[in-house]
Amino acid sequence: MHAYRSHTCADLNKDNVGQTVRLSGWVHRVRDHGGILFIDLRDHYGVTQVLCDPDSAAFAEVEKVRSEWCIRIDGEVKARADDLVNPKLPTGEIEVFVRGIEVLGAAKELPLMVFGDQEYPEETRLRYRYLDLRRENMQRSMTLRSDVVASMRRRMWDKGFREYQTPIITASSPEGARDFLVPSRLHPGKFYALPQAPQQFKQLIMMSGFDKYFQIAPCFRDEDPRADRSPTDFYQLDLEMSFVEQQDVFDTISPVLAGVFEEFGGGKKVDNPAEWPQISYKDAALWYGTDKPDLRNPIKMQVVSEHFAGSGFAIFAKLLEQEGTEIRAIPAPTGGSRKFCDRMNAFAQKEGLPGMGYIFWRDQGQGMEAAGPLAKNIGPERTEAIRQQLGLGVGDAAFFLGGKPKAFEKVAGKARDVIGEELGLTDQDRFAFAWIVDFPIYEQDEESGEIDFEHNPFSMPQGGLEALNGDPLEVLGYQYDLACNGYELVSGAIRNHKPEVMLKAFEIAGYDEAEVKNRFGALYQAFQYGAPPHGGCAAGIDRIVMLLAGTSNIREVIMFPMNQRAEDLMMNAPSEASSDQLMELSLRIIPQD
Repeated sequence: MHAYRSHTCADLNKDNVGQTVRLSGWVHRVRDHGGILFIDLRDHYGVTQVLCDPDSAAFAEVEKVRSEWCIRIDGEVKARADDLVNPKLPTGEIEVFVRGIEVLGAAKELPLMVFGDQEYPEETRLRYRYLDLRRENMQRSMTLRSDVVASMRRRMWDKGFREYQTPIITASSPEGARDFLVPSRLHPGKFYALPQAPQQFKQLIMMSGFDKYFQIAPCFRDEDPRADRSPTDFYQLDLEMSFVEQQDVFDTISPVLAGVFEEFGGGKKVDNPAEWPQISYKDAALWYGTDKPDLRNPIKMQVVSEHFAGSGFAIFAKLLEQEGTEIRAIPAPTGGSRKFCDRMNAFAQKEGLPGMGYIFWRDQGQGMEAAGPLAKNIGPERTEAIRQQLGLGVGDAAFFLGGKPKAFEKVAGKARDVIGEELGLTDQDRFAFAWIVDFPIYEQDEESGEIDFEHNPFSMPQGGLEALNGDPLEVLGYQYDLACNGYELVSGAIRNHKPEVMLKAFEIAGYDEAEVKNRFGALYQAFQYGAPPHGGCAAGIDRIVMLLAGTSNIREVIMFPMNQRAEDLMMNAPSEASSDQLMELSLRIIPQD
């Protein structure tokens, strides 16, 4: 017999009754039933009930074990009585009578319990992550993650892609976040960077004549933490293709992701990828207040400025006299009660706004009536025009925000989400995808007036070089994101592959030719030697698994995550370097005031 086990803790059933078996695992819990000791023995695969009574030579040793001791038992498989069968367990028809036991690893008093669903502070869970990971839901989440990655790989190979690895130590590159820098011992005063993404390398792979590339790629970004984003590193399904247009990329990645969500989504509906809508960045901001809309919620915001211009509601009327301002309405079907409207007004105040105007429509017995402060101020004619534009009726409401769109869009988007959730409009049994397209390449700093890249600097501008000779703020890129249930899952672009376009694009953002050649020399030079049109995207694996696992905290699906302060409490990182290490790297720590 094997030194540790003949079966796993999920293997045994009625067919094994009468056999002598060996199991190894952890003591999930111990129960004493009138002198008979029952142990739920757990391994990665499942749980088997083992028992021992005073007639067993092993009883004295079994009495000593406690939760999370790692043990090996030898015993005889017996059938449970019909009224004691546990249908929830694959091994629920049998139990193992212990004849012998060996303690493989005793456990001290536990800082957190593995058995049960107790809540523990995140600090405790991360400090003792190896115990936290023993819990059933964590085992399930990590197995899910592994299975999702394996499925992605299979699907990419099935589409004719090969996996290639790109460097982990490289040069700094602007990807929209801070780099993690690595000092060079052999070149004092110089630094490598951990790649924020394999962006330049995957483009160079296309320059090298490889038609299709993918990689399960680690990416490193020194970012401020969020619940749906790791502050240090993350993994993405990274891909690139030559001789493609935007739609070719969509047609490639969409079925891969749809298949993954169908396979692991627990039966939730996944729309046909051919029907995933393509929404411009501008329309997404207008309709949903975000470039990652949750389309499970059917609410679409609309501009209603014309109904408030010159109206009796002075706040909005005066606001509209300023350039670049508008009034938007958030329809709220079935939200037509003063109580709900007041609750949403309070929500807006918590978000830092003075409040949110509202109108709701009710039946007064002699017809429909518009109620609320706004209705009184603008009068019945304008109120009726708003109702008809929004397609609302009795029992419905609408909420209003005004100003320069960038100042209120984020709050409007949050309000739309809250309204959809509270009114039961959001379909919880669905994964709703949408491609967001036509991103602006540049943005202007309101204070300095300087132009900089708003999105990926390597995207091909729509209209090519000619478009770059006009107003930079009007230039759109062949850049796209894929949103699902309010999260950005994919980002990508058709890349610029022409050196003259590259120089002009960076010149507009304040990079001269020398700096472009210095920072992106390999890519710029590669463009001189027959560069093919190419494009691709990257899908965030952590965020995909987070959605599939039904959690909103990305740390729940990462094996060993950092905390929100970008600290590894278990490994004590970051830590101070020794004097010898600093000397080798020609570095000196300057104390902060």
